[in-house]
Amino acid sequence: MPRSIPEMIRGDFKCEEIAKCILGLKDIDIDAYKILVAKGPMTAEHLGELLNRERSTAYRSLQSLAGCGLVRRETRTISSGGYYYEYIALDPCKMKEMVLENIDEWYSKMKQLVVEIDKDIMK
Repeated sequence: MPRSIPEMIRGDFKCEEIAKCILGLKDIDIDAYKILVAKGPMTAEHLGELLNRERSTAYRSLQSLAGCGLVRRETRTISSGGYYYEYIALDPCKMKEMVLENIDEWYSKMKQLVVEIDKDIMK
């Protein structure tokens, strides 16, 4: 991942890297999101199997995805009693909107800081 804006401008990186950076995700989180988008709603246990990771690792990824709004959790009732959680991915078009909104917000904040940079440096 680039360490500066000039590196980003010159760099040749993928959409996944932008999403990871903007949304604060890890590689495994992006992999989990892709699986959920491709295969539909599933439990943390099933996702762990598809990722070839422990259920707890899949669960942590799901928590990260839910925390940034890319996944929601729904409770499913078992007819014989009890319940389980199923995780559902946000549509990739909505993800794109989220990333763009975050970029716009970041840009506005940075631009506002730059307006005052000459005064702040001389403090």
